[in-house]
Amino acid sequence: MLLLAVTEFVANSAAFAYFTAGALRRNITSDMLPRRFPLQLKTKSMGLFSPQVGTGQGAVPSAGQDLSARRQPLLSCHPDALYGSLFGSAEAFVVLPNATRVPAFLLNIDANVTGKPTITGNRLGGTVSLKGALLVLQVKRLENMLKFGLWLFGVPQANSECCPHPVP
Repeated sequence: MLLLAVTEFVANSAAFAYFTAGALRRNITSDMLPRRFPLQLKTKSMGLFSPQVGTGQGAVPSAGQDLSARRQPLLSCHPDALYGSLFGSAEAFVVLPNATRVPAFLLNIDANVTGKPTITGNRLGGTVSLKGALLVLQVKRLENMLKFGLWLFGVPQANSECCPHPVP
């Protein structure tokens, strides 16, 4: 028999330690995304959403994105579910032929998620749902596309990782 107990204090302390150490930062480039992902990090596709991308630069071959936490994530435990608040930012940039990074736009992302654990027989699983997302960006079309992408790809991907065999 295995007994595992994690309190809000332990989870929030770990989140604070990771945030303070800078471990909640990730650089994503176009070669890291699956080929069938609808939004590739290429200047051709990113130029549709941000006028700064590709203007005056000619044909710039690659783009990337830095994802980072603006504040420490917060977790609260309740009898029915786990509730989390995530505060992040995504900065898109274009890499010029001389290897200079030019910022394209900055997107602040605040999300509230709920995780509900399930136990079926001897299997532990769960579901994750997005309860709210606030995206702050000057480019409205990209904001709408990202909200749609989170709904279409983000939440189902998180659910498939948590619970590969959903309970009927």
